[in-house]
Amino acid sequence: MLFFPRTRHRTWVTSAATGLVVALLVGTVASVVGITASPAEAAGSSSVIVRPTTPDAPFPDLKVTVSQTRDLVSQGITVTWTGGKQSTPESSGTGGNDYLQIMQCGGDEPIDPDNPDKTPQPDRLTCEYGAANDTGASRHGELESLDDADPNDLKYTGSRDGTVGQVGLSIPFLSAAGDLVSGYLWDREGSTPQSNLDNPFFTANDSNEVKWAGSGADGSGSTKFEIQTATQSPGLGCGLPLTANDGTVTGRPCWLVIVPRSAEGGVTDSGLFYPNWKHRLAVRLNFQPTGVRCTLGADEQQLAGSELAAGAVSSWQPQLCAADEGSIYTMLTGNEEDAASNANGTDVAPLALTSFPLRAGDGGTTDSLRYAPIALSGLAVSFAIDREPRVVDTTPADVAGRAHLPFTEMKLTPRLVAKLLTTSYLDSLPRDADRSKIANNPKNITLDPEFLAINDAEWKHQGLISPSLADLLVPQGQSGAATALWSYVMADADGRAFMQGAADKWGMVVNPWSSSSANLNPGHIGLEYPRPDFPKADPVEQPSDGVAGPINAVTWRPFTNDLDTGAYLTLRGDGQVLGGWNPQPKTGIPRYDKMPRDSPGSQKVLGLTDTASAAKFQVVTASLRNPSGEFVAPTTASMTAAAAAMTRSPQQSQVYQFDAGSSAAIGAKAAYPLTMPVYAAVNPAMDDEDVRASYAEFIRYAATNGQTPGRGFGQLPEGYAPLPQGWRDQALKAASAIQAGVPVEDDQSVTDDSSIEEPIAPVDEAVEGATDPNATGDLAGALAGVKTPKDPATEAIGAAVPLSLFAGVLSALAVPAISRFRRRL
Repeated sequence: MLFFPRTRHRTWVTSAATGLVVALLVGTVASVVGITASPAEAAGSSSVIVRPTTPDAPFPDLKVTVSQTRDLVSQGITVTWTGGKQSTPESSGTGGNDYLQIMQCGGDEPIDPDNPDKTPQPDRLTCEYGAANDTGASRHGELESLDDADPNDLKYTGSRDGTVGQVGLSIPFLSAAGDLVSGYLWDREGSTPQSNLDNPFFTANDSNEVKWAGSGADGSGSTKFEIQTATQSPGLGCGLPLTANDGTVTGRPCWLVIVPRSAEGGVTDSGLFYPNWKHRLAVRLNFQPTGVRCTLGADEQQLAGSELAAGAVSSWQPQLCAADEGSIYTMLTGNEEDAASNANGTDVAPLALTSFPLRAGDGGTTDSLRYAPIALSGLAVSFAIDREPRVVDTTPADVAGRAHLPFTEMKLTPRLVAKLLTTSYLDSLPRDADRSKIANNPKNITLDPEFLAINDAEWKHQGLISPSLADLLVPQGQSGAATALWSYVMADADGRAFMQGAADKWGMVVNPWSSSSANLNPGHIGLEYPRPDFPKADPVEQPSDGVAGPINAVTWRPFTNDLDTGAYLTLRGDGQVLGGWNPQPKTGIPRYDKMPRDSPGSQKVLGLTDTASAAKFQVVTASLRNPSGEFVAPTTASMTAAAAAMTRSPQQSQVYQFDAGSSAAIGAKAAYPLTMPVYAAVNPAMDDEDVRASYAEFIRYAATNGQTPGRGFGQLPEGYAPLPQGWRDQALKAASAIQAGVPVEDDQSVTDDSSIEEPIAPVDEAVEGATDPNATGDLAGALAGVKTPKDPATEAIGAAVPLSLFAGVLSALAVPAISRFRRRL
């Protein structure tokens, strides 16, 4: 199937073209080892709590909660804490003060022969730390004399002829394979020191370390942390398969380490030096094993189309290929319209995954597809924005006390989304380009009066400036996701008027190059909306200064590879901000560099993603205004409510969509407006019965066992809502017709609307028995065969931990008809 190890060295602007076979992974029984670690209260949760035990701990009341410690893949987790002390950020002379450092470490300390039963602890040599070599966050330092070294650090010291002030202390890095990088250290013969910046295993661009995580005035704080497997960080080796004597395969465990940092006058030394390291809080991390586990020689079938189904398919694949005569499903993500068109013929073609019906009628095309609902997902706007209160007398003390802590709530209207998509904020265009056409617009969304009018008052006290707050990180290429987001904008009267050139009541106008009005657009042709892409239509350039090359809108604000990358970059606080001109890069071709990602405490990112990727990386998402005027976040309940308000597509009675103009959508107060079903579609007349049977088996699994929420193999990952029972029934009927080869035109249940069992609730009566927000199955089932639902409660239904599996091998198959597909890394 698809997935898609995230490699360390990504192409920044261009997308890779690689389809991957998903890994069949074997489960692991997790153990949690840490300093005074306790399991979370929620049943089945792998969250743990750790507290300090050293008598002189910097923050003796510190209590740190780690959101997930088992079944880990390449993903995000959340680290929250109380009992700290208000932090100060890094300055020119220090790394800051009274904060936490968080790192991932690969191995255990060597066994002590004098104490072989000692509880395992992480080996500091194996920690991914010190990549940027910053003050307070490097692997090395200098001492006045060897007498100043802690006894536990002596073996990592060296002196130059014993001269005072010439004693080096450096913690080497030890890789999972046993390679030792000695780092910056004078040896005892006084040779020239070696820089630890030459570490081949991680760099400032790809390290996942959090060098500064701050607390507010009340001592509490929160940050996201990127978990890396051996695929992303070979030096750590986390998740490498380990085979027990009984044949059980588990993933190689690793550690999460939190080091509290506090020093008189500010922190200047390394968190790995023993006087700091001894206060560490350590939590064992257990991983799904990386690598391919499907039976070699198993049949391979292809899926093509919507990225929204990727997380679910990757979770289902292990069960699908483990079944008798099971198949491996290779997924190529790309334009759904191309996939549907390719599947509409009778020749063998990939099973199309789409949220929209085929655009039939063009050139005499007839839609011969059978549509089977397999997933209920959606789009989301993810954000990582940390507070930067203005230092003025009017800033309230409580606001100032939350400096550098992350915002966790945001509201957006369709018009605000339009502004983010159209290079209409001033900083979305190159700084020294001609920006006169939007000169009176705000620099970014956090300074927009419309945004400030609907969001918490705390936003108005912030002084947030960055190009990465002036737009959304969006994927290149064509997709149904783009069509859905533009449809959301254009279904709203204010959004539609803005695109046509009308100013909002504060005077902000659309960049005319993105306008739908031919009279306003300088190209004299208004852009057509909704559309299947996100054009950066303004051709303006910041001219070359004779040394650096010109900068255009794409160079200034690059596209991402896909929706998954949008969530990943949000997790890392990487706004893809353009850096300086590099006349002599390692590649030999002069180019602009990219600015390093922002550390927690100073992050400023907005990205478009899907709900499954947002859940996997545990990023915060915005609440969107729906047609009823309510601001709703993407949750299981809100997506289920949206499904209940969906109506038949005018073009295809088998397909249901959330039509913002329908009375059902307008009345659905709890509905998340960017909820999207995903259909598996193929022509039942396709002339290979074995392939049809395999596609039918995939649909049957997706519609039955694949709708059970959970993190186990074959289950429905977090970020998806279970399909209503009526949709599952439709999918099973479609699977039978596909396997039997019954063309749509010969199937009475499809051609006669009156005989189609409603796959969702009609829209004029209330659902009964859908009031329990924890009764996932009952709520989904209640949406079939009854009239318009009352809006379900908006709390999340259940707690499913994301399981999007990243290991795989390259697919050797390529289909010319889908050569334009993007394939995810």
